[in-house]
Amino acid sequence: MKFLVSSSLLLKHLQVLGGVISSNNTLPILDNFLFEIKDSTLTITSSDLETTMAASIEVESETDSILAIPAKLLLDTLKTFPDQPLTFIQNKDTKTIEISSDQGKYALAYVEGDEFPNAVNLESPSMVEISANILNTAISKTIFATGNDDLRPVMSGVYFSFSPEGMTFVATDAHKLVKYERTDAVAEENADFIMPKKPLNILRNILGSTDNDVLVEYNVSNAKFSINNIELICRLIDGKYPNYEAVIPKQNPNVLTLDRNSFLSSVKRVSIFSNKTTHQIKLNIAGSELQISAEDLDYSNKADERLSCDYQGEDMQIGFNSRFLIEMLNALESTHITLEMSAPNRAGILTPADGLDEGEKILMLVMPVMIGV
Repeated sequence: MKFLVSSSLLLKHLQVLGGVISSNNTLPILDNFLFEIKDSTLTITSSDLETTMAASIEVESETDSILAIPAKLLLDTLKTFPDQPLTFIQNKDTKTIEISSDQGKYALAYVEGDEFPNAVNLESPSMVEISANILNTAISKTIFATGNDDLRPVMSGVYFSFSPEGMTFVATDAHKLVKYERTDAVAEENADFIMPKKPLNILRNILGSTDNDVLVEYNVSNAKFSINNIELICRLIDGKYPNYEAVIPKQNPNVLTLDRNSFLSSVKRVSIFSNKTTHQIKLNIAGSELQISAEDLDYSNKADERLSCDYQGEDMQIGFNSRFLIEMLNALESTHITLEMSAPNRAGILTPADGLDEGEKILMLVMPVMIGV
């Protein structure tokens, strides 16, 4: 193996690929990047067995070869270089890969690439193309609402539902729920699957820097995302997603509309004084005034703020976990938000009052906390 490559270009790709590598791999070979050269194309692969990612770079090379290079050592080395050409040369006698830079030479022990697990080959996959911007927004708006309960793995990922009418992305942890819909992105046939969190976070890092479409291929067990010169294949979460529509209350006569940034700032301030276990804040709505309060009886901490608002409905007092509200308000980009409620013991529905693209809908549900708990 011998090739020439830009240090900054290589580092940029390796930092993305490094997100796949687990800190506690069961196979030592997975602590490495797989480097494979074929017809002057360098393909670098990383894997944790559940997720495999590959990036292709055009390089100057005369021979085809394959080997695995320690990921952490290579990344740490590349981070110290200014942008410059690097020459990689395989030394079969010493079993090292030698890197030559403007500053000097460095030798890293490599492992034969044959031991590296092969990526899953998707048989007869369904396909759909999605705008990188739409997919990026869908992930960003939902992923924070996923759960971490090992006993309910289906809730630890984002539910994708494709149809000829549009696409729906849902995440929930049983305390909060986000449903993001697009009618301007469609598939030829109905399909649904549950994407794990880790590959979605990696995808999000790539999608923000491109305007191209993403090719999504999927079958019952795996999904593959291809964008520019990068491919990501992951195992899907097995199981049936909960019937989320059943928990969304349909009749919510009490409607509160207010400035999102003002509400977010107030909730952040008041929540500092809330109980450190429940993070409970209390909303007291009467007429055109919203009172936000919190109290921590253990330490005699207390806070109270008032905001002007537009409210249609009966006077109401309802409690929420401030952390959930802050996460949701941060995920929205609208100037104003609407909070719809039916009763103090029923879920509140948070939606943006403006700022949505045509064909875009988002609904956030947050469960109440019993006052005084």
